[in-house]
Amino acid sequence: MTNMMKVVRLHTFGGPEVLRYEDAPRPEPKTGEALVRVHAVGLNPPDWYLRDGYRSLPPEWQPSPSFPLILGSDVSGTVAASADDITRFDVGDAVYAMVRFPADVMKGGKAYAEYVTVPVSELAPKPSGIDHIHAAAAPMSLLTAWQFLIELGHDELNPFQSFRHAPVPLEGRTVLVNGAGGGVGHFAVQLAKWQGARVIAVASAKNEALMREFGVDQFIDYQKIKVDEVVRDVDLVLDAVGGKETVRFLKTLKRGGALFPVFPMGFADRDEADRLGITVSSTQVRSNGAQLLKAGRLLDDGTVRVVVDSTYPLADAARAHQRAEHGSIQGKIVLTVA
Repeated sequence: MTNMMKVVRLHTFGGPEVLRYEDAPRPEPKTGEALVRVHAVGLNPPDWYLRDGYRSLPPEWQPSPSFPLILGSDVSGTVAASADDITRFDVGDAVYAMVRFPADVMKGGKAYAEYVTVPVSELAPKPSGIDHIHAAAAPMSLLTAWQFLIELGHDELNPFQSFRHAPVPLEGRTVLVNGAGGGVGHFAVQLAKWQGARVIAVASAKNEALMREFGVDQFIDYQKIKVDEVVRDVDLVLDAVGGKETVRFLKTLKRGGALFPVFPMGFADRDEADRLGITVSSTQVRSNGAQLLKAGRLLDDGTVRVVVDSTYPLADAARAHQRAEHGSIQGKIVLTVA
């Protein structure tokens, strides 16, 4: 095996054009790690946030990394080698993972590459019922929906709140998912239905057919209807869009309900939420191989589907980022690795 590999790296922050396809040393697995031969890489918002230098964050939170950086966290591939202490996976095993997130969020997870080392605690067998492209599209978005709605799986506090996030019972409840056509949203809709919830999906019109396939009970085209003017008495809102607009969903919730913003920055009305008896809670998704194993069973048997917006070769990562900037993504964007 050669000690070099193809990667996509950053040598400076900027737009998609700063992504360079080039050679780099192949990593070696350390204690507790496996070396994964990457077949596909899923794109996520932290990829373009880091590429751009996290300019939306306060200056004291912005990264000052050592360049070059390799972006990316979501991979599907096969085990190429492992440290001597690894017994759970063998060379040739098909696996998928979200790599070192959020631990390496400010310095890149190193997934835009032909090979990546992964802590074995973050690895799970790739669901055999789907291919590498669909498996790579799942980890961060699926784990986000899982940790918000099903099982948190860790004790870390979100820096935006003083209490531990706790999922709420979904069976028989009404759940509204905003941004239902996106990466997190399309998984959240399916997990809520799996748990027995009545689901209202909010997305653009092009997503309606997909949402009907998922069995949603009501679809709202946000470009035609203002959700907060027509929906009332919801038990839970999962807002996969987030930001300052999240506050409008307080009107849609019943007293005792919950609002879960995936991106909580900009939400400033906790006093109003308290007055209305509404819990506002968020969490930071974290790598978790055990949860990927559980959720993978749903991918395996078709209970949950992975929607892929588009695919690009690793060498065309810049074009993939341009697609992300264009917006209106249905599901996930994936890089394929030859």
